[in-house]
Amino acid sequence: MMTQTMPIPAISDLPVAPEATEIVELSPLAAEKLQAIMQEKNLTTHGLRVFIAGGGCSGFQYGMAFENQMEEGDFVFESKGVRLYVDQASAMYLEGATVDYVDSLMGGGFRIENPNAVSTCSCGQSFNTQSGGAASGGCGHH
Repeated sequence: MMTQTMPIPAISDLPVAPEATEIVELSPLAAEKLQAIMQEKNLTTHGLRVFIAGGGCSGFQYGMAFENQMEEGDFVFESKGVRLYVDQASAMYLEGATVDYVDSLMGGGFRIENPNAVSTCSCGQSFNTQSGGAASGGCGHH
């Protein structure tokens, strides 16, 4: 008896919410790096969850994680061939943001350029907004 294996669905085969707009955009280099990482780690059915959380030295901090399922209320969309997940609470702070990959002598990494941030910490992982109202402490990432 032959067993038939189901092919792993490509990211483009997974459903995208029709009302979702591109809240967060990937730079071409970030998309290339993410696709390479997902291929290397066999995460071809995953996308990238981009979110904000309270804390950090400026009030909010960015987070990113590989994800393969949608949570209730998520915005799901594609940017440059990579599926992105953004929850509703994060969406209002991240709309118009760009995830970039910076490669420098000090090392490379992903960085979020956020037009909603009125102040950022030199660590690049923490920010505050006009309406954020979060208490900001000193940056410990000098």
